[in-house]
Formats: sequence, structure tokens, C-alpha cells
Amino acid sequence: MQPEVWSGEVPVGAGALGVVRAALLERDGLVRGVGSGRRRGAVAPGFVRVEVRYVDLKGERFLQVTEFDERQAHTRNVPAGELEKMVDELLSAGYGSWHVEMTTETLRLRYTKKGKELLHRQEDSREQQTGHDRVKRRVLDPAAPFLIELGISDHQGRVKPSRQAKYKQIEEFCKLLQPALDEAVAAGRIEDDRPLQVVDLGCGNAYLTLAAYHLLTATGRDVRMTGIDHNPAARKRNTRVVEALGWERHLRFLDATIEGAELDVRPDVVLALHACDTATDDALARAVRWEAALVLAAPCCHHDIQKQLKSVTPPAPYALMTRYGIVRERFADVLTDTLRAAVLRQVGYRVEVVQFVDSQHTPRNLLLRAARTGAEPAADLRAEYQAMVTEWQVTPRLAQLLLPAGAEVVS
Repeated sequence: MQPEVWSGEVPVGAGALGVVRAALLERDGLVRGVGSGRRRGAVAPGFVRVEVRYVDLKGERFLQVTEFDERQAHTRNVPAGELEKMVDELLSAGYGSWHVEMTTETLRLRYTKKGKELLHRQEDSREQQTGHDRVKRRVLDPAAPFLIELGISDHQGRVKPSRQAKYKQIEEFCKLLQPALDEAVAAGRIEDDRPLQVVDLGCGNAYLTLAAYHLLTATGRDVRMTGIDHNPAARKRNTRVVEALGWERHLRFLDATIEGAELDVRPDVVLALHACDTATDDALARAVRWEAALVLAAPCCHHDIQKQLKSVTPPAPYALMTRYGIVRERFADVLTDTLRAAVLRQVGYRVEVVQFVDSQHTPRNLLLRAARTGAEPAADLRAEYQAMVTEWQVTPRLAQLLLPAGAEVVS
């Protein structure tokens, strides 16, 4: 069955939005509905994502609404008498896209730059599960074939005890990738009528590369994924896994360093998971030069600024922060990522620094999530940045790569 497509500006209860509304109200047919991103020109929703499904409680069917902020989920169960009001509130909340899974089809609603609606409708088949105490839904199904091929899950579809930390890292990374991408598409920074170009810089064994490809294609996107790495053994292994999965048409691996990577098509999304020390700066600079609309990077070690702090006289009254080695190292981590965020803001990116996974899974658990807006930086941002690098007598690698000549020089 070929997908049917509508477009047009319509009010609630009619046209494309009306189709989605009717689907969300279908108590016997809705499997899951997800609203995410921000509609262009609309007030930002109160949560980054909302997920709805029907659950049976004490013989009655409720609409379970789960709203996600940056740190946790907030769940409530809406009775039948308040159902229509709740659905209308959600549809008017300003979300930029809706992905609705039914027992017989999948609906995907998005808004264009001009605020018009585009609805893609495709035949599908899945079961509705209304049990309240069901197993927690995971972004990455442990039984996914790519996890088995990578050796993260066993052949029974269970994550191996020794691979729990790695599984959790890539799953939590993907949880932040999906809503950030939806927001970029809804804001018109990424076009949704062509293949999505994604690059993973310093991909190593391609855990994140394959996870991101699996996640994004599972939502119906046409994705072209490229993993960049200079390790021939890793590339050979990764290529073998991709061929075993049948993904070789749209997922490739290139031999290149991060700073030397060249692509035939400019990427929309650039990923970098735990590139060591200044390799993270190289990845961020490469993404900026490509003018990537969305960048997600989880830094690893921070040796560069740590070394610089050993030979400087700290500004008063902060000498105690560099007296002890362990404290100096942790402060250098914070200072490094603070300055990275400030540099990215100066070259036209909106930046968030968030924790993407609990520290028990990896101590390197901060994520820089940057969306390209092209906005000129405010004068006070440049002044604050310059004051900080001058006071601490440090020269960030990312500033050397991206800021105009002389801007990164400590005066």
C-alpha cells in the first residue's frame, strides 16, 4: 500500500490534524502516539516530548499520558470523560511533529516552515497492549538484530551482563537524539523531504552508529549514515556487521581522521561519542565547518586544559581549586566544556549541556547538544568568554579552530 499524503492548514477536527486527533481517540486501535519538537512560530511545549497510549485499570480504559522533561517522566491516567479535552490540549501544545502507531497503520504529522501540515500515512500491523504493568518501554529493543551482531545482546535477545553499561550509554544517547532531531525538523533547520544525512565521527566499533541508524530508520526516516574512523580493524569489523544486517546500501564507513574527514554530501546531524581529549574539539569544529544543523557530542578525557592549568597562576581567590590534583582535574573538565559551549554559541549555535546517562554507567556522562540557528552572538557573551580565558590564562583548542584569528589569544 502506497502512503497517502495530505497537506494544508486546517483547524482541529478537520483535515490532517483531524486524522491524528481521531487516531489518538481510538481506544481500541491506538498503540502509541508521540509528540515532539517545537512547531515553528508556536509557543514551546512545556515538555520536550509526550507519549500517549491506552491502559486498562480496574476494568476501565484510560489514556496514559507520559510527559518527558530533560531528567524524568511525568505520568497521569486520563479517564474517558476527559479524553477529548486532553487530546485537544496535547494537539494544541505546540509540538512540531506527531508519530502515531495504530494496530493497522502508522501516521506521521509534521509542520512545514510556513506552518502547513503534512501527513504521511502508511499501512502497518501491530498489537495494542493495554496492560498497566507492562515491561518498561525501551528506545532500543535488546532483541534488535544489530545488538546481537555487535555482541551486546545474546541470541535470546537479552543484554549480556558484561555489556549493560555500553547498552545503557547508547540507549540514553539515542533518547536525546530523537527529540532533538524532531525539533530541528519542526523548526525548518533540517529538510524532511530528502534523505537525512548523519555522520558519526570517531565511530570506533560503531555501537552508536548502528544504534542511531536503527532508531531513526525505525521511525520511518530515510537515513544515510556514515561512520568515520582511522582504525582499519574496526572498519573491517563494522563493515562485516553492516553487511550481515543488510544495511550496506545506506550505511558506510570511511577511512579518515576526524579533522581530515571529507564528505560528498553535507551532513545534517553530527555525532561524537567519547572522542578523547581534543578529538572532541576536532569533531565539533568539523561539524561547524559543515554547518551541520544538529550536533551531539559526549566528550571524553580533558587533558589539554588540565595541562594548561598546571602552569598558570589562578585568579584570586581560586588558587585552592588547582592546589589538589583531583580537584584540578575535575575543575578542568567543567571549564573545558563550559568554554566549548561558549565557543559554539559564538559561531551560531544554541547549546545545551546535559547529563545523558547516570555516572554508574560512565563517568564521562555530559552531552553537548548544539542546534545551528545562525544567530549572531551577543556582545556580553564574547566579553564573558574573553574574561574567563584571560583570568584563567588558558587557550581552548576549539577556539583556536573556530574563532577569528586573535580572538582566542589570551591577553
